[in-house]
Amino acid sequence: MSIFKKLFKDTFIFGLATVLPKLMSVILTSLHTKMLAPEEFSDTAVFYVYFGFAQVVLTYGMETAFFRFYSREGKKDSVISTSAVSLVATLILVVIVFLIFRNQVSSLLDFPLEWLYLLMSLLIVEICWVVPFALYRIQGKAMRFAVTKVGGFLLYVILNYFFLWFVPKYQIQLPAFLQLSLVGYIFLANVAASTLTFLFISPVFLRIKWQLDVGLLKRMLTYSWPILVAGLAFMVNESIDKLMLRDQLGKEVMGAYAGCYKLGVFLTLFIQAFKMGVEPFFFNQAENKNAPQTYATVMKFYVIFASLGLLFVIVFVDDFKELLIRNSAYWSAISIVPIILLANWCLGAYHSLSVWYKVTDRTHYGMWFSIFGAAITLLVNYTLIKHYGFIVAAWATLAAYGSMMLLSYFIGKKKYPIPYDLKSILGYLTISLSISMIVYLNFRTIFWVKVVAVLIFLLTILTFERTTILSMLKRKRL
Repeated sequence: MSIFKKLFKDTFIFGLATVLPKLMSVILTSLHTKMLAPEEFSDTAVFYVYFGFAQVVLTYGMETAFFRFYSREGKKDSVISTSAVSLVATLILVVIVFLIFRNQVSSLLDFPLEWLYLLMSLLIVEICWVVPFALYRIQGKAMRFAVTKVGGFLLYVILNYFFLWFVPKYQIQLPAFLQLSLVGYIFLANVAASTLTFLFISPVFLRIKWQLDVGLLKRMLTYSWPILVAGLAFMVNESIDKLMLRDQLGKEVMGAYAGCYKLGVFLTLFIQAFKMGVEPFFFNQAENKNAPQTYATVMKFYVIFASLGLLFVIVFVDDFKELLIRNSAYWSAISIVPIILLANWCLGAYHSLSVWYKVTDRTHYGMWFSIFGAAITLLVNYTLIKHYGFIVAAWATLAAYGSMMLLSYFIGKKKYPIPYDLKSILGYLTISLSISMIVYLNFRTIFWVKVVAVLIFLLTILTFERTTILSMLKRKRL
């Protein structure tokens, strides 16, 4: 099997395990937007914003450090145990601090205490599974990873329908300790599903030797702390707009924005699948003399598939809107979708471009790129949202991710040259955007035109890449 066949296989299986749950989550948007008013939906968005920030802090780049050190250290068991001990120890400390100051935290965040308990429960479970799932990825146990991830999230979907639809419809009387608001049931379903997932992989967790190599930990933390800062900055880029919209324009506007933002997530699903498969692949290829050319080829095919996804979602955006956002109260923010899609395209390109600073242990560059993007997000949203409304938040996201992508490309060109095929990259993006906007602005109601638009782009790919695809699939392992 060629290295690219292996990459595509791992990307497909690992990505499918990541994408299916996210796709189910997008499908759940139909249920949530039907059962919840926009202002209630905004509460779910806030919950996951807080969760995202907390998760970044409590993992502090250790997953990426795990991949890097596992791939080059002789004592792999030491990398496993040191990573797990570090993560669990910090988690225990944070839980203790939270329990002591829980009322103050609830007041500071203006978030009900019962929801914070659920948030902390979710964090406990998902931090504990970081190392087991990282092991599945680095050891190529793709099917085990996929079955576990998808099975856990399937339970999440079932519980959502049980609590939000079945219980109200049939007026089922639940025990007192389970009587929550509809929003609370969404969080409870997530905790229950994640707990089941952890129980399934707990044998891996329990087999860890639980020994701490202090010297190794210091080196891992030196590598990972810039990733922590970059992760926080990324969360600012990804999520702070929702909090600022809530504070400046109100929950209803923020809820509509968050609901339509879910449609932009369709491209994010592909990007996450790509990242799941490609990150371990990048590290495993780092010592190969042909690594730069391999990275360039990966980038080119990211652009091809991401540009196809960009086109597909934009031209069918109204169909997705009616299918997944059943409440027309959310549709006022549908104009953000093309902008968010392009922003996510830039984010995926940035993930591919980031290979140069990860494999050369220059992770501080990623930190500064993310901080720069976060500064743009904060500045644009803070100064313009009140004057121009929610559309500003979408443009700020595009400006942030676009800037990060360009910075990584130009600096990486000097630090670790990779022969990217810029002509093809810019060509596919330009064609995708041109066709998308022609259809979006002039033919949004004509279904056959949308289908033809997608077929034209597919034909373009086959025309220019047929030889490359065939030769790549036939290539022997380098």
